[in-house]
Amino acid sequence: MKFTKMHGLGNDYIYVNCFQETVADPQRAARVLSDRHFGIGSDGLVLIKPSGKADFEMAMYNADGSRGEMCGNAIRCVAKYVYDHHMTDKTEICIETLAGIKYAGLKIKDGKVESVRVNMGQPELAPHKIPVVTQQDLSQIVDCPVTVLGTSYRMTCVSMGNPHCVVYVDDVDSLELEKIGTQFEHHAAFPNRINTEFVKVLDKHTVQMRVWERGSGETLACGTGACAVTVASILNGYTNRLVTVKLLGGDLFVEWEEQTGIVYMTGSATHVFDGEIAL
Repeated sequence: MKFTKMHGLGNDYIYVNCFQETVADPQRAARVLSDRHFGIGSDGLVLIKPSGKADFEMAMYNADGSRGEMCGNAIRCVAKYVYDHHMTDKTEICIETLAGIKYAGLKIKDGKVESVRVNMGQPELAPHKIPVVTQQDLSQIVDCPVTVLGTSYRMTCVSMGNPHCVVYVDDVDSLELEKIGTQFEHHAAFPNRINTEFVKVLDKHTVQMRVWERGSGETLACGTGACAVTVASILNGYTNRLVTVKLLGGDLFVEWEEQTGIVYMTGSATHVFDGEIAL
């Protein structure tokens, strides 16, 4: 099977062109290929497939083999892949995901995609649609308490097609993320598990975050997470509507439009290498 390894700010996936290749068992393939000791090494597997609804379909699987609804870093890489491999000559494309159809604008430099601006749609804030289980009848989960390992945190929950719990802390660098991240992911409040972002507000335009991704653990970047953090930061009054989100792998630029309610994310997409592997 031929594949391409790509990353968005260090959030790396194995990409397979399913116009040419067939992956019979993507759950198993994701687990095998993602293993950083015995496989290629990645945060998961992304299949680029034909779509009856859009220009292309993105099917993404986490490193543990679970299917993910959406990945902001991966969708930028898909956009770069299809343009750079001459599967399209359009600089505005639409991509089908489990979280709906997403629209990507491509910035081209020297004939290749340099960065991608993605219309991530409107955030979902209703608890039952994220989903989040609460003891109170709330229309939104904004600055609400949650207890993990005996410590009380304040969480704001957002869905960007996949569920996110945003927690504000004084210092993100010293967090024992391996210890607390998995406890958030499997907390009883989150029936479908959760992606958790730990955030420090730097100023009205800038935040710093680390992320524990459902099914993959800590990653260097999370596009949907950066969008959720921007929405949460605005809802809590911490930032303005255009935010630079500083992740371990680099910066994403996120805007939550007031009039339309649409979230836009802009960032890079990077080709690492091509290869072939027997599964």
